[in-house]
Amino acid sequence: MSSTPAAVSTKGGRGKPKAKGVSKSLKAGLQFPVGRVARFLKKGRYAQRVGSGSPVYLSAVLEYLAAEILELAGNAARDNKKNRIIPRHIQLAVRNDEEFSKLLGSVTIANGGVLPNIHQVLLPKKGGKGGKGESGSVSQEF
Repeated sequence: MSSTPAAVSTKGGRGKPKAKGVSKSLKAGLQFPVGRVARFLKKGRYAQRVGSGSPVYLSAVLEYLAAEILELAGNAARDNKKNRIIPRHIQLAVRNDEEFSKLLGSVTIANGGVLPNIHQVLLPKKGGKGGKGESGSVSQEF
């Protein structure tokens, strides 16, 4: 009879059972993958060495930006009475926000469309000098 339970296996038959690993993302309290960002930083050869805090910081920044864009896109979806965010909602969110528009100025979002915009010259005139003819007009004012 052994003192250890049969369900717990040990590595090589000696020492304590191996505990489950805790991810770097869990330690940092993030949803974005810190380990994957670290791997990309190393494989990208942006520098000879990568510090241990760099991927954590970069993951936190990316997670924050993603959360901001998703919040704005969710508001745009709700304004259009939709429950699901589509690329159009992301486009509206990004282009209506000054800082995101500057950050993603040269980015094309597939199936995003364009912002609704009518040039001022094309809008109807608001002049009101002549009394005749104006009373029967059913023109819309903008």
